[in-house]
Amino acid sequence: MGLFDKLTGTKRPADGVAPRSAAEVHAALLGLNRPDVPYAIRDGREEGADLVAEWRVLDPAWQTFFVRTQVSRVFQVRMRLVPEKNEVRSLDQQYEVSWAGDTPSLALAADAQRGQVQTVSKRWTLGGGEDGDSEATETFNFDSSELKDPLQDAVLGAGWTWRGVISGKL
Repeated sequence: MGLFDKLTGTKRPADGVAPRSAAEVHAALLGLNRPDVPYAIRDGREEGADLVAEWRVLDPAWQTFFVRTQVSRVFQVRMRLVPEKNEVRSLDQQYEVSWAGDTPSLALAADAQRGQVQTVSKRWTLGGGEDGDSEATETFNFDSSELKDPLQDAVLGAGWTWRGVISGKL
């Protein structure tokens, strides 16, 4: 892996993994959709992509989770399948979440990031420890890799390259 690959987040499949068809890769990515995960993969034609993976902030079944955690930023991964190169090109877009009571609304953040985004958020609560000293307890942990890792694993497992795009066309 070269320096540019590290900067873009590009990953290649293990040696000897035979590339599958574009239809199989598409199906493998959509197969990650399950009711017990906080993200969804959907058609991305409206965004100029083949598929889009994003947090389920607006999904009523997951809204209580996101209301409780009050996330301030979410992101989506836009993917384009390139069958002639056996690669999935990915571009991240980060959004700001505004909360009005228990209702979220998405808006492009003033400092929106486009390219390859790595987001880690943690929330801690201070309280008294057993020995009487102050103690911090982690009450919330959000890591964008919880969304991207399953996508990358599905692509690499199908013998395709995951190519991160920093700028330009997906």
